[in-house]
Amino acid sequence: MQTDETTSGYDGRVAWVTGAGSGMGRASALRLAGAGLAVAVSGRRRELLEQLVAEVTAAGGRAVAVPLDVQDADAVGPAHERVVAALGPVTDLVAAAGLNVPERYWRDQHLDEVTAVVDTNLLGVVRPVQAVLPGMRAAGGGTVTVISSYAGWQHSPHAGVAYSASKSALASVCRSLNDQEGEHGVRACHLCPGDVDTDFLAQRPSVPDAAARRRMLTADDVARAVAFVHTAPAHVRVDELVISPAGRG
Repeated sequence: MQTDETTSGYDGRVAWVTGAGSGMGRASALRLAGAGLAVAVSGRRRELLEQLVAEVTAAGGRAVAVPLDVQDADAVGPAHERVVAALGPVTDLVAAAGLNVPERYWRDQHLDEVTAVVDTNLLGVVRPVQAVLPGMRAAGGGTVTVISSYAGWQHSPHAGVAYSASKSALASVCRSLNDQEGEHGVRACHLCPGDVDTDFLAQRPSVPDAAARRRMLTADDVARAVAFVHTAPAHVRVDELVISPAGRG
């Protein structure tokens, strides 16, 4: 479990991380657990979630696995209830579930895949946010980080039609949260990483080779940014954060 000397002493806070089975979601859960937050980890693959929980608990943290497919609208509310029952009210949400497909251009995309990408990347964020907001309001605040993409900050020609549109929409999701829920102490960050070396790269039409991957960000680079956002003083809000690889391999 990753720890950071600048992030400690956050006992009593509960983070719910979606898309936590691998990649940036998994790394973020480890970083937040290392900062002292209890973590509930959700994703579609139970075995990966249980491995993550075992790693957190072995290091002395508190964690629970709550399997969830964020595309399943009817499952999000019950999943949130299980998190609260196990750990307490959610004070911190990291929405890291994401989807893309190789056939992503107008010339080759399939509408059923477009629907799945938008459902995961956009509605798969809105649903858990909607679930946690009442508890955050009641508690006097909370922090939401939406792990978006460089394609959600600036047009990226090869990111795909559905992916780019859904990630761009997340900027508005975060801005509306800050505008409408800031008075209740809720703060939201639109986190936009550039290329990250994770399994997600397998969904590209042309999969990057090892040399290209060495020049990319790591999942833990993004997780450090997540921890920065969530452990900032309560009067500090990071509205948007863009992280790019420096290009040196």
